[in-house]
Amino acid sequence: MVNAVATLCRLMDEIVSNEFEHKRGHVCSLLDCIIKQNDMSREDAIQECRERIANTWKDINEECLMPTEVPMPFMTRAINLSRFMDVVYKYKDNYTHSEGLMTSYIKDVLVDPVPI
Repeated sequence: MVNAVATLCRLMDEIVSNEFEHKRGHVCSLLDCIIKQNDMSREDAIQECRERIANTWKDINEECLMPTEVPMPFMTRAINLSRFMDVVYKYKDNYTHSEGLMTSYIKDVLVDPVPI
C-alpha cells in the first residue's frame, strides 16, 4: 500500500512539475528517463505516466478491498494521502503554485465554518 501511494505521488508530481523543474535546472527526471528509455515523445511519456497512475489507483483500491493484517486506520490514512495528492497534482502543481485553487480549498476547510 505504501509503495503504491508513493508511486502515485511521484508520478502525479512528475507530470505537472516537469517543465518548471527543467527551467530551474534540476537533474534528469523520471519523465526524461521514460523518454530516453523508450525513445518516445514527451506527450507519449506523459500518457505512459497517466496509464501507470490509473494502474496504481487500481492497485490501491484492490489492496483496500482485500483482507489484510494492516489495520484499517492505517489504510485510511494512506488512501487519504492519495486523494490529497490527486487534488494537489491533478491538473497543475498546486503545491508549488498554491495561489488560487489551493488557497480557496484551505480557506474552505480551515477558515470558513461548516454550517450544521
